[in-house]
Amino acid sequence: MGIINSIPLVLMLTAPILITAIGGMICERSGVVNIALEGLMAIGALGAAAAHVLMESPLGHGLSILISILIAMIASMAFSALHGVCAINLNSDQTISGVGINLLADGVTIFVAQILFSADRTKEFMFGMHAGTGNIYPSAWISIIVLLLVWYVLYELPYGLHLRACGEHPESAESAGINVRKIRWSAVLISGALAGLAGACCVLTQSTQFTNNLINGKGYIALAAVAFGRWKPLGVFLASLLFGLAQTFALIAVNIGALSSIPSEVFNIIPYAVTLIALICFSGKNYAPAASGKPFTVSGS
Repeated sequence: MGIINSIPLVLMLTAPILITAIGGMICERSGVVNIALEGLMAIGALGAAAAHVLMESPLGHGLSILISILIAMIASMAFSALHGVCAINLNSDQTISGVGINLLADGVTIFVAQILFSADRTKEFMFGMHAGTGNIYPSAWISIIVLLLVWYVLYELPYGLHLRACGEHPESAESAGINVRKIRWSAVLISGALAGLAGACCVLTQSTQFTNNLINGKGYIALAAVAFGRWKPLGVFLASLLFGLAQTFALIAVNIGALSSIPSEVFNIIPYAVTLIALICFSGKNYAPAASGKPFTVSGS
């Protein structure tokens, strides 16, 4: 497979990571760390796959895809709200809350699949989101639209200024009349919706069913992309593209003559090795929002 021919695959694999990372960036820019992105992606993927299987025949392919994506976003938002209650309302440790949701998502997805399909996975659906013009998948265009929209909101609208203020100096933001909790709640829900959208993109482009290993660390890679991208939209895009390239190379390397004798397991670890190297390179360099991960208590409460 040539470099040009690999571009659609690179973009398809990059899209879910980029969408999830953008959501994680928004959340952290508000001051809340969302470790739960992995679990939220799984919830979204299950929601989209199950809805598509059940609705594809009666509603038709196009409408079923749209409703499946909407269901995925709503389901992930609901689980993200659990993180909001713990991290914002109860001022709990945000890392523990996120890990708890990841563990909960592992069990819930299998449980729901067992109820609906009597298996630990969904049934296969007929068609997902196929590549369109120029063999580019719709998920790639979705990720670019999300990126541009978030950049505009962050730097051109008052909401973006308020969001960044809440992540840097929440006490000063509150004294200026900004409702810090409200802003952080909106960021948590947005990150949940985007993680659900990313999960839907995974299952509708990369698979024909949901399985318990479909996400396979993509949420954690997205977290690394946020840090590697220095919590900025352009940086997050470039970091996500790097990880997408690593995943693509892992898939096509076995078909390269000079590398065909190497066990495929070696190539499977490449995306995670790149993630680890990226984190090591940025260790000790604090670009994170000053109040990220720190509970905020409303004055007088």
